[in-house]
Amino acid sequence: MVALAWAVLSAFTLAASAGTTLWSGSFNSYSTASDFDLWSWSNEVGEYQWYIHGSQPTSHYLALDPSYKNPADTAETHGIKMTIDNTANWNGQTMERTELIPQTSSNLGTGNLFYHFSLKHSGTNPPNSAYEHQICFFESHFTELKYGVGTNTTNLVWMVTGVTQWSTTFVADTWYNFAYDIDNSVEKFTAGTVGLWASTGGAALTKVVQNVAASTSTNSEDWHLGVLRIITAADTEDWYFSGVYVESGPITTAIGSGGSTSSSSSSASSSTTTTSVRTTTTTTTPATTTTTTKTTSTTASTTSTASTATATHYGQCGGNKIRLASVLHDRYSLSLQELDTPAQLFVLARTPALLSRLLTTIR
Repeated sequence: MVALAWAVLSAFTLAASAGTTLWSGSFNSYSTASDFDLWSWSNEVGEYQWYIHGSQPTSHYLALDPSYKNPADTAETHGIKMTIDNTANWNGQTMERTELIPQTSSNLGTGNLFYHFSLKHSGTNPPNSAYEHQICFFESHFTELKYGVGTNTTNLVWMVTGVTQWSTTFVADTWYNFAYDIDNSVEKFTAGTVGLWASTGGAALTKVVQNVAASTSTNSEDWHLGVLRIITAADTEDWYFSGVYVESGPITTAIGSGGSTSSSSSSASSSTTTTSVRTTTTTTTPATTTTTTKTTSTTASTTSTASTATATHYGQCGGNKIRLASVLHDRYSLSLQELDTPAQLFVLARTPALLSRLLTTIR
């Protein structure tokens, strides 16, 4: 029914002219998983930074194959399979994480931008709905997909600052296409709104949620493509991604036919070219469900056209949070998982003195 509804909406959607691709996350320039290992802090090559993963070789967590992409995406030769399991603990954390970060010198935080990607899971190594998953999120979590949360944990849920705005059934072997519609048209995210475009299969994207206010923030290298599972468990999960790119408006709504060569992708020696990308469009109202919010406050923000990465090593992706969690554990007997629960975050938010002491400790 969901796919049919999107198809009907798509039939009434006017064709939109393509925007300008600011960063292409195409996997065309990667032949094997080991190509991701060419990137390092001293050799920032390729489309992606690759350091948020577990202790096993890269091929344990990443795999490339034509069958791993949305078949409607004819611009890409293959997609990527990303795996999480009980080895996927990064930097001492107890969560499971396999994530890629844009490697770019482009400004991905000014104007009306669209963060495109397609994802699916299969019947083999499916996601476990008993656990919370954070998918394709910004460091501040002002917008993200989640799975394993809410009243129906088998739904794929889109959130803005921790509040559900939209959800859909997450069916195996169905491609779900998305574009985060981030309106920073004043400059540097100061417009402060985000909406959602979505479709399934090869259908054009339609706007399923109108833009709502959010504390939008990015440094152009803190969007996480991949999956974070909030707990370490024995089961293995495989997630599939393709059609990844960021464009300035107007949005490209056709899957696999939009986008153009990125204006700037990586700044280094040995490597990679960038390619085209895709996705779709219309408008509908969101069905919202209630859920408690994760209280992350950020200010409007930041992004530069510097030729090299401006983020400090591990200064994003939970680096500061790891230190905060350590203080919480040592002094207040709170674990990292407990820190992530709405109840504990609510306590911290409502206890300024405690929060101030903790922040002072980790500075």
